[in-house]
Amino acid sequence: MYKVKEVADLAGISVRTLHHYDSIGLLKPKKIEENGYRYYNDDDLERLQQILFFKELEVPLVEIQRIIDHPSFDRKHALVSHRSMMLQKKHRLERLIHTVEETLQSMKGAIAMTKEDMFEPFDMAEIEEHQKKYEQEVEEKYGHTDAYKESLEKTSTYTADDWKQIKHEWDSLYKQIAERMEKGPEDEEVQALISEYRSLITANFYNCTLEIFRGLGDLYTSDPRFAKNIDKVKPGLASFLQQAMHIYCDRQ
Repeated sequence: MYKVKEVADLAGISVRTLHHYDSIGLLKPKKIEENGYRYYNDDDLERLQQILFFKELEVPLVEIQRIIDHPSFDRKHALVSHRSMMLQKKHRLERLIHTVEETLQSMKGAIAMTKEDMFEPFDMAEIEEHQKKYEQEVEEKYGHTDAYKESLEKTSTYTADDWKQIKHEWDSLYKQIAERMEKGPEDEEVQALISEYRSLITANFYNCTLEIFRGLGDLYTSDPRFAKNIDKVKPGLASFLQQAMHIYCDRQ
């Protein structure tokens, strides 16, 4: 068993922070003596580590508690997810450092730097948003299911270039579907693209069953965040996708 001061020193946080986590139910000590002394065990330390990983990724405390208290929460898969997101941050920092170095060399006249080179690393925010969006689609609709875990395992190995390629394929498919909206969701060309869309999800994230595919279509219209993002390609595309995905599932 560990006293509160020992835990605080181990984790590099304050005793006050541990008291706060206790008060909101995020991390309760295993035992509290009559004199008020708090004692934590190894399971508490593992939970605290998870909390601090999530905090490092800027997840709000209330959301952290919801995730780690979920009946399907899996520590191993959570760690895989942490690694994936931290690697993305690492790649972004490496690109930023490289651009800083190139800018310094450019100021000395040692190299010529284009305007594109100056701002090249800053598009990582868009890539990370893309990653987060599709992880959220599965998690919010199905929680920590096998599909969600499979997605975490696959994406944990992806590099920034991998995400760029996936985004390129995704954007291209959206544009092709948008160009055919006037033909209607049941059109054979549209349905062929919808089939390709399902295959793209399976290849890059998880086995996209008909149930999941139909559910994602519903999510595109029920959640305004996804609808707004998809409709940037063409107004009404989110609703069109939902209809086309339902028709595709009904035909299988």
